[in-house]
Amino acid sequence: MSVLIKPIITEKVTADSEANNRYGFIVDRKANKIQIKDAVEAAYGVSVEKVRTMNYGPKRSVRYTKAGIQYGKTNAFKKAIIQVAEGDTIDFYSNI
Repeated sequence: MSVLIKPIITEKVTADSEANNRYGFIVDRKANKIQIKDAVEAAYGVSVEKVRTMNYGPKRSVRYTKAGIQYGKTNAFKKAIIQVAEGDTIDFYSNI
């Protein structure tokens, strides 16, 4: 099971990382905070102080078309906000 799926790179998370050393990741829905902490420390070589997680459910939609009613939904996901120790940074753009 790979715990980290992808980093979140938005304006809000980037501003938070520059101001407070917090970084966002989309993580596996079954992973707990200890597994997330160990995965970030192993992948990026930083020391993690705090992990906050948020579960997002699927968003459902209904469209009425000529062919009939179309039901749809987005995928559910889990987001983790990682606070690293003072002086540590994570560079997402190093391997581009």
